[in-house]
Amino acid sequence: MSIKGNLEMEVRVLGSAREVGRSAVLLKSSSTNLLFDFGVLMQKEIGFPVHVQPKDVDAILLSHAHLDHSGALPLFYLSNGPKTYTTKLTLELSKLLIEDLLRISGFYLPFEYLDLLEMMRKTITINPNDKVKISPFEATFYDAGHIPGSSSILVEGEGKRILYTGDLNDEDTQLLRGADYEVGELDLLITESTYATEDHPPRSEVEKSFVEYAKEVVERGGTLFVPAFSVGRAQEIACVLSSHRFPYPIYMDGMALKTNEILFRYPEYLRDSKAFRKAINSVEVVTSWKQRKKIINTPSVIISPAGMLVGGAAVFYNQQIAQREKNAISIVAYQVQGTPGRTLLEKGLALVNGKPTKV
Repeated sequence: MSIKGNLEMEVRVLGSAREVGRSAVLLKSSSTNLLFDFGVLMQKEIGFPVHVQPKDVDAILLSHAHLDHSGALPLFYLSNGPKTYTTKLTLELSKLLIEDLLRISGFYLPFEYLDLLEMMRKTITINPNDKVKISPFEATFYDAGHIPGSSSILVEGEGKRILYTGDLNDEDTQLLRGADYEVGELDLLITESTYATEDHPPRSEVEKSFVEYAKEVVERGGTLFVPAFSVGRAQEIACVLSSHRFPYPIYMDGMALKTNEILFRYPEYLRDSKAFRKAINSVEVVTSWKQRKKIINTPSVIISPAGMLVGGAAVFYNQQIAQREKNAISIVAYQVQGTPGRTLLEKGLALVNGKPTKV
């Protein structure tokens, strides 16, 4: 795709076109090439964007930490890669998620931990709403309201104004303020469209319905398992339950616990840092298999990654919780095609002792 004017630019979509995952968009001008994100597609085999040589990229602009936007970035640092620009919180959360991908992945990955460290070394962090000069362009990072540290990125230069929204949420949540920025007229808008055709009910109704259902499950003696992304969604679920004064035990497991510790250090990125701390302090942390085996028989809510049931403690909880009729599983995030979460959502099937079982 070309943007014509006094100086022509080219936009190449390297990933995430007609799919959810491996987001990557290359903006090529007469003098400078900018890459927005470079993520992975989490399926049975990890998918990567269309390859681009590090020497053909002058700078990388990272919108947020989720692996579908950040997970393939270390590929650029097998050799002398370009600088990456992002918020400080996004950099720290990206390191956490990519480290986990390297540690637990059963897939072959074409990069190693040292490449991740090189990526960290060559990243320049900026604050929300600040501008950074990447000659001949200026890039401004606006709060996208998606997860803590997430950004929509406005690029201005060579007579053009281009907005890359990244994943975007313009509605306040318990955890975050919604995106609220004015950028004026644009020559090009590059935006995500995961829920473009969906008509969502008011958030207050969704929260109330979720909390009431959680109470119903616990009061009948069951356990509600909520598989949730370790960055953003797990914390939001805890905040929702806390704000509605949920009176029963809440457990949190997995890498979400490390995310909590990081977010405590960045209160300025949160809508209400005191409410967040209260919510997290009200949950019981799970750190051992002995605890896991105990709480699956405890009337409660269990929040644990991975959000699509592809790994982590969620695999154990999914198998165990599915075996008792009075239990329940709540899917609270988008599920990519081919993941166990998508199979559970569409077909009501969970793997129990290696066999697909109706739940």
